[in-house]
Amino acid sequence: MANTNLANAKTAKNDEFYTQYADIQKEINAYLDYDPNVFRGKTVLLPCDDPEWSNFTKFFAQNFESFGLKKLISTSYAVESKQIKDWQPTLFETESPYYDVDKSRTNGKIFVLDEDINNDGRFNINDLHWSYLEGDGDFRSDEVKALRDEADIIITNPPFSLFREFMAWIMEAGKQFSVIGNKNGISYKEIFPLIKDNVIWLGPSITSGDREFMVPKEYLTHSPSLRIDEQGNKFIRVPGVHWFTNIDHGLRHEPLPLMTMEDNILYSRHKEIKGKGYLHYENYDAIDVPYSDAIPSDYEGIMGVPLTFLDKYCPEQFEIIGQTQGNSGKELGLKPYPRELKKLNPSLRDGQLYYIDEEAIPQKPYARILIRKKQ
Repeated sequence: MANTNLANAKTAKNDEFYTQYADIQKEINAYLDYDPNVFRGKTVLLPCDDPEWSNFTKFFAQNFESFGLKKLISTSYAVESKQIKDWQPTLFETESPYYDVDKSRTNGKIFVLDEDINNDGRFNINDLHWSYLEGDGDFRSDEVKALRDEADIIITNPPFSLFREFMAWIMEAGKQFSVIGNKNGISYKEIFPLIKDNVIWLGPSITSGDREFMVPKEYLTHSPSLRIDEQGNKFIRVPGVHWFTNIDHGLRHEPLPLMTMEDNILYSRHKEIKGKGYLHYENYDAIDVPYSDAIPSDYEGIMGVPLTFLDKYCPEQFEIIGQTQGNSGKELGLKPYPRELKKLNPSLRDGQLYYIDEEAIPQKPYARILIRKKQ
C-alpha cells in the first residue's frame, strides 16, 4: 500500500527520515525566487532534527550569508527517546570538549550559528557551536517552545506520527514555516480548514510524487524500495509526501490553463470525459471532474476535483468549498442514499458523494475537493 513505509515507521516508533539535500534546496529556492529577501534578518529554527546528520542544518549553515540570516538554531531528540539499542556516540561528540557521557543518551542537542567563531570573516557551517539541551529535545517541551517563540521561520521534516501535533504547535505560535508531511495530512480535520481558508498551502517542489529519504543504519525494513549505497547508508522511497507551508511562492499564483466544457468533451485526452461529458453527483449539486486538466473554464457551479488539484491551486482563480473525506459530508449537507441504491452497492455509506455509472450502479469517486471558479 502507498503508506506502508510511514505505517511501519509509526509502529516501530522510528520516524527518522532524513531529507535529501537537493529536495531542501529545490523547495527553498522556490521561495527565494518569489521573494529574495524572505530569510533576510530572520532567525530560522530547525526542530525535530539531527544536526550531525541532517541536511537541513548543513543547507542553512552553508547558505547563512547568502540568505542574510540573523541566526540559525537546530535541535535534536535524545538518543534514548528514539529507542535505538545499539547506539554509539559519534566522534564529533566524543572528541568535543562539551561531551558529557551522562547526557549523551538522555539529552537532546542544540546547534546555533550566530557569530564568526573562527574569526575568518565569514559565517558558515564551521561556525556552528553546540551544547546539550536541558531536556530530551521534544518539540513540545517548554525549552523547545521558547526556541520556537524566538524564531521567525520553522523548517523541518517532523516525525510522521506526530504531524498533527507538530502543525498545531506551529500554528499556535503564528510562525512562518515549511515542513514535510504525508499527503493524507491534506484531509485531516485540523489541516484542511487551514488550506481552505488559504492560511497554509502546498509547497511547489513536490507535486503528486514520492521522495527518497535516508534512514538510520539500524532501521529495520523489508520495503522493496530499500536502497543501500556504497557507504552502507540506507534509503527508502516514500510515496505521497508534500511540503506544507505558509511561505508564498510563484506557482500558487499561476492560473491553471483551462478549456471550455465543450472543448473538453470533444478533445480531452481522458476517456472518462471525451465524447461523454461530466457526471453529476446524485446527492450534491456539483459535477465530477476526475482530472485537474479537465476542469472546464466556463462552468460556474461547484466541481469535485482530485486532491492533486492542490498542487496547481491558484487562490485568485478558484475558491475551495469543502472536502469529501471523513465527516465532511455532513457539513456539506449530502443527501442520504435511497434504500434501493444501497442494495446495488452495499459498500457505500451516507455522507459520501456518489454518482450513477454507465451500468446504473451508484459509485463513490476517489477523494474529492469541492471547488468553484471565481468570477
